[in-house]
Amino acid sequence: MKDKDISKYLSLVLRHQPQVLGITLDESGWTEVNGLLEKMQQKGMNVDFEKLSQVVQNNDKQRFAFNADQSKIRASQGHSVSIELGLTPVQPPEVLYHGTAQANMESILKDGIQKRSRQHVHLSADEQTAIKVGQRHGKPVVLQVNSGDMNRDGHLFYLSENKVWLTDFVEAKYIQNK
Repeated sequence: MKDKDISKYLSLVLRHQPQVLGITLDESGWTEVNGLLEKMQQKGMNVDFEKLSQVVQNNDKQRFAFNADQSKIRASQGHSVSIELGLTPVQPPEVLYHGTAQANMESILKDGIQKRSRQHVHLSADEQTAIKVGQRHGKPVVLQVNSGDMNRDGHLFYLSENKVWLTDFVEAKYIQNK
């Protein structure tokens, strides 16, 4: 099985639908590595701990993390299932970026950036990352978010383990089309 395929499957079961594999996530999103591997192997996926470690380490966006003794694994962010990542609010830079598709622009400029089925809106510290995110959804557009102003107005920001900026909602008044 290719690393990319394993990563996509891990995203599905660790972020959105653990029941597809028959695993459970604790309140912080962790699941036992041995149980995960056992269930994957029962489904015909030839993945052992070494292969799983390789996927976690080499994932370009660092989507997954092990606990200290590598007995548990979780997705770093992007969950649509309710979990508590234990993130502490931090002060964001003055400007962050959001990558999206051209097709979403009218709605965003009118209604803001909404988390939809996820727990948070995802923002990037640089334009290049935002472009890559936007490309996944169609013709990319990069929006500039005045995160410093948002923070001063009382909006909270979090920085995930894999350096994705998270917030609950971005009002249209804080968005500029790059």
